[in-house]
Amino acid sequence: MTATKGTAPNTTPTPTGSINSVPQLALSKSNGAGYNNAGYNPGNTGYIPTDSGKYATYLKLFSGEMFKAYESACIAKGTVQNRTLTNGKSMQFIFTGRMTADYHTPGTPILGSGDPPVAEKTIVMDDLLISSAFLYDLDETLAQYSLRSEISKKIGHALAEAYDKKTFRTIALAAREAHPITAAPGPEPGGSVIKLGAGNEFNAQAIVDGFFEAASILDEKNVPRDGRTAVLSPRQYYALVSQVDSNILNRDYGNSQGNLTSGQGLYEIAGISIKRSNNLPFMAGSVASVDGENNNYAGDFSASCGLIYQKDAAGVVTSIGPTVQTTGADVKTMYQGDIIVGRLAMGVGTLNPAAAIELQAA
Repeated sequence: MTATKGTAPNTTPTPTGSINSVPQLALSKSNGAGYNNAGYNPGNTGYIPTDSGKYATYLKLFSGEMFKAYESACIAKGTVQNRTLTNGKSMQFIFTGRMTADYHTPGTPILGSGDPPVAEKTIVMDDLLISSAFLYDLDETLAQYSLRSEISKKIGHALAEAYDKKTFRTIALAAREAHPITAAPGPEPGGSVIKLGAGNEFNAQAIVDGFFEAASILDEKNVPRDGRTAVLSPRQYYALVSQVDSNILNRDYGNSQGNLTSGQGLYEIAGISIKRSNNLPFMAGSVASVDGENNNYAGDFSASCGLIYQKDAAGVVTSIGPTVQTTGADVKTMYQGDIIVGRLAMGVGTLNPAAAIELQAA
């Protein structure tokens, strides 16, 4: 912006009181009668009092904040199989076992009789998960910070936490299962449990040894190397980072990462990508089923202290979510505020137990 003496600056003055008036400054479109047709919601063609002005953006802003918080907080998403379910209550997954190769006898027809053994797994939908809050208009007016932004993050984190907890418990249970295919030339290998030793849940060297043992087990079961993931508690993760003499820090991060100062850089061990989460069933004791869970997430996790798995270990079926709902103008007038609901409909089940390994402090 430039200005010369005796002339007005090259700017447009803000009309007094126009920021919160109708029409709003710059973002308004008048219909000629003084009404604000668009407000923050371009594309409106008629005067809709409840859909114009600053309130038109609330759901959009809230949805974006919730999705961002959900995606950033959800650790398990993308590390297991994910399917979207529509017009149904369950989804079926098919397992195929190994096949054999035989020598051909001259003159004998090839009839394709060596079909692999097949098994089926069904994952059903759990009841609807919700996280909700009531936002009082006066509180929002008097607050010196964005209440909607804070609430959106909390709702996103709550849904992500539920997603991760169910997924991690399912993977731990998969590590204790036998494979559903038992017919010849099987049986196919089931899950595995690696015992680090009692009291060794934070022993960095024992954890590193567990990683290499897990890699060996997965290789022996012919589990693909792609998509191998480990999830540890934060204290376990930082115990590994502090063990610089173990040569497990990723030096490719450069000077700002992969060192004790940043506490970062622990990328993988034995080709297994490492994540940290507070939503593991870490030494959680006995976890019982709750109303609304239609899949099995219950078990004794007293010694459970980490997971190593490939993405085929478990499957997540989603039919809703995450999505956001808010109440309309009638409810807002009656209660002088908005009810905001984040919702998620999903189910988790074990798939290939050969791809799941549980670390136990036992």
